[in-house]
Amino acid sequence: MSRALPAFVVVPLVAAFLLPVLGSKGKAAATLLANLVTIALLALAVACVGHSGVYEVGTWPSHIGIVLVLDGLTSLMLLAVNVVSAAAMLFSVRYMEQYTAKPKYLSLFLLMVAGMNGVVITGDIFNLFVFLEIASIASYALVGFGCEHEELEASFKYMVLGSVASSLILLGIALVYGNTGALNMAYTAKVIQQTGINAGLAFAMSLFIVGFGLKAALVPFHAWLPDAHPSAPAPISAMLSGVLIKALGIYALSRLVFNVFGVSIPVSWVLIALGVLSMVVGVFLAVGQWDFKRLLAYHSISQMGYVVLGIGLGALILAQGGNPLWASLAILGGLFHLVNHAVFKSLLFLTSGSVEMATGTRQLKQMGGLVERMPYTRTACTIASASIAGVPPFNGFWSKLILVIAAVQAGFFGLAAVTVLVSLVTLLSFLKVQRYVFLGELPEELQDTRESKDSMLIAMLFLAALCLLMSLLILVPSLRVAVLQPAVDVLVEGVNHSIRVANL
Repeated sequence: MSRALPAFVVVPLVAAFLLPVLGSKGKAAATLLANLVTIALLALAVACVGHSGVYEVGTWPSHIGIVLVLDGLTSLMLLAVNVVSAAAMLFSVRYMEQYTAKPKYLSLFLLMVAGMNGVVITGDIFNLFVFLEIASIASYALVGFGCEHEELEASFKYMVLGSVASSLILLGIALVYGNTGALNMAYTAKVIQQTGINAGLAFAMSLFIVGFGLKAALVPFHAWLPDAHPSAPAPISAMLSGVLIKALGIYALSRLVFNVFGVSIPVSWVLIALGVLSMVVGVFLAVGQWDFKRLLAYHSISQMGYVVLGIGLGALILAQGGNPLWASLAILGGLFHLVNHAVFKSLLFLTSGSVEMATGTRQLKQMGGLVERMPYTRTACTIASASIAGVPPFNGFWSKLILVIAAVQAGFFGLAAVTVLVSLVTLLSFLKVQRYVFLGELPEELQDTRESKDSMLIAMLFLAALCLLMSLLILVPSLRVAVLQPAVDVLVEGVNHSIRVANL
């Protein structure tokens, strides 16, 4: 399957450059082509599960050439990225009719998908930066796609802070190259294991934490996200929150910490601190919001805290020489919550877009009584709300439960308590959403509100079904071993995994 890896980048890139050629007269053909591309990428991502290998581009030696790597973590991230991409693209078919220049939107969307896929599959730190920039630049334009004052201001802020993050990451890459003489992750890991971490590499690691922390919108690097997510079209909000901050932030940072630099106690505590801070600050900022999409944006910050907490806790246990079983459990909880969040948060943003399109407002206090007018949207929103709040039997419950068990078993009772507390506050926040959006009296001006139709409804129901079905990834051992455990093993094995890849 490693020979199929270039398709994850080449196919969406080629389609992205073809779509604008079709012009406004070819809008239907452009929409069809874009949906076929995302569905094909999803099918390919599913086919990659359970496979591993290295694809070398050209005939250069591996340590200086372009290398694409397929392993357990890669296949899990490809699955998350392309599931959400397919759903968001399907939702866009009708939703984006209210905007002009739809082929340009589709082109930018596929450029973003190509960039995220590239970040996930590359085995080279510099190419990771290149793909990261492709995805980032496309997302800057998509946030401001409406061209209104709010969208343009949010896009500008996002671009400025995103550029700062990219600059820090690029400087860190330069320091890595200067200290190891290589940019290939596997060969860099081998050099670092032989020579150890010097001051230059330690500084590079700190730059990566800040740079990728900005990309992931972790507190205190989160300033751009509460403006960017509400301003973007709903499918783009789903992409930004569902997969972009994970692929460009969490995944890249995890790959470098575990598979290149190796785990250390100081870095592990930094990750845990960022995770706890993001969880607590994000959820309490979300509770006071009355803008539907802004509330969801703050919850993205909080939920990313769960992921980073799980990964950081696993790294700390490994760095301290603790029980690898509890380290694996913590990382399993973090990675499972990452893919769970990709599904239920994307669904929440799609339902918010459905409600906004039907009512013309995002303000919770201006809504109410929509349960009879939009029953399917309400059902999807309720399922996603229960998932993010950790209500059984939905997928979010299992990933949070695993994190709590791992923290308790490892002796970090305070972290377990914070995890439960934040989940309870999250539940309160989404009870407010249900109360003000769907229950109560229907305002006079919303009497003509109608349910979303066709592709928008299919996309929401698809993700809602996944919120239930993804529980099987934990409850069914064969699925857990095939999908989740290989990704956990990649991080638990750390630098040794990269060295083995280098020797393939």
